[in-house]
Amino acid sequence: MFNWYRDVTSRERKTFWACFGGWALDALEVQMFGLAIPALIAAFALSKGEAGAISSVTLITSALGGWVGGTLSDRYGRVRTLQWMIVWFSLFTFLSAFVSGYEQLLVVKALQGFGIGGEWAAGAVLMAEAIQPKYRGKVMGTVQSAWAVGWGAAVALFTLIYTYVPEAMAWRVMFLVGLLPALLIIYVRRQVPEPESFARKQKNKTGPQTFFASLAGIFRPELLRVTLLGGLLGLGAHGGYHAVMTWLPTFLKTEKHLSVLNSGGYLAVIIVAFFCGCVASGFLVDKIGRRKNIILFAFCCVATVQVYVFMEMSNTAMLFLGFPLGFFAAGIPASLGSLFNELYPADVRGAGVGFCYNFGRVLSAVFPFMVGHMSEHMSLGAAIGIDAGIAYGVAVIAALALPETRGRNLDTCAPATADAAAAPEASRA
Repeated sequence: MFNWYRDVTSRERKTFWACFGGWALDALEVQMFGLAIPALIAAFALSKGEAGAISSVTLITSALGGWVGGTLSDRYGRVRTLQWMIVWFSLFTFLSAFVSGYEQLLVVKALQGFGIGGEWAAGAVLMAEAIQPKYRGKVMGTVQSAWAVGWGAAVALFTLIYTYVPEAMAWRVMFLVGLLPALLIIYVRRQVPEPESFARKQKNKTGPQTFFASLAGIFRPELLRVTLLGGLLGLGAHGGYHAVMTWLPTFLKTEKHLSVLNSGGYLAVIIVAFFCGCVASGFLVDKIGRRKNIILFAFCCVATVQVYVFMEMSNTAMLFLGFPLGFFAAGIPASLGSLFNELYPADVRGAGVGFCYNFGRVLSAVFPFMVGHMSEHMSLGAAIGIDAGIAYGVAVIAALALPETRGRNLDTCAPATADAAAAPEASRA
């Protein structure tokens, strides 16, 4: 499954490790906050609503950052934007250690989210353009698995700090450590060049283009259909994930009366499963194609949720079932990086990838809301199952309407249209 690593060039390997490290650090910064929420609630007497508002605002700014960061990468370079965004989110994580109240924390976390979203978009385009087309799915899936690595590192760091540092100061120390990811800039500056396709694009530029024109370039007539369908796919993928992950713990605790959710063992299973799911999805996305892989994982996600909702289980059974839940939940996000990159020409690729992935992240908040509203008139389990089915159904419909792009050469990538779906081989490497 990792045979590709021996076949790629030194330049491709260096780019891989830069993007893998960037995404792992994204996860580290995000999960730090999640783990520190109880301490922040105690330190600033926050309500659960205020803590939730911080998470929501961070989600919105990360989505905006993904769109803006992708556009910046189209204008100023993938590598340069990656560096800017790593410094940005590292700095605001660091500053989180010095806040003295709710309002300050809200602003700092919102600014941190902007950098995290921008880093994902710039890194996704950089990796997709740098790697050989035949390995793009495998590599993008493996890079996506870095989220599990950063998640695990955050848990380990949390455990270490809270073991040796007084609880009142531990969360501040955690955020201070958030400045360390900026050291990745040294490696990126020295080892990672801009993709050749971007250099050629800059050389062939015919005239100046404003930032806002670049930002809106994905809505020009020949790309509008792709952008709308890509955003719909992002909505279904993220909506299904959040509908399940937001409410399933509550359902299992209150209606199934299971306690293993609070254990480190269950968390470890989910993290390992997410890593494995990303890698497996990357392999399959190159083997069977982008669309079939998304549809396969969507159906598996829905089936797994139904088992959770309707099957009677013990704590031990639920611990083992955590693996397929995490595994299948990872599969669709791991497919999106390669697909979205292959849908857009180089001049707006960053903006397109950033928008399609992050548009769904913001609007996906409607699905957890729908679960809560529906559960007032039916069981929580039924509401989760129905909403997950709707969300992943949206993802399947969008995937079917988009062209298959497996193996597309990004150097010659033209806007994807309905005609391209009928003849995908014409643009293969």
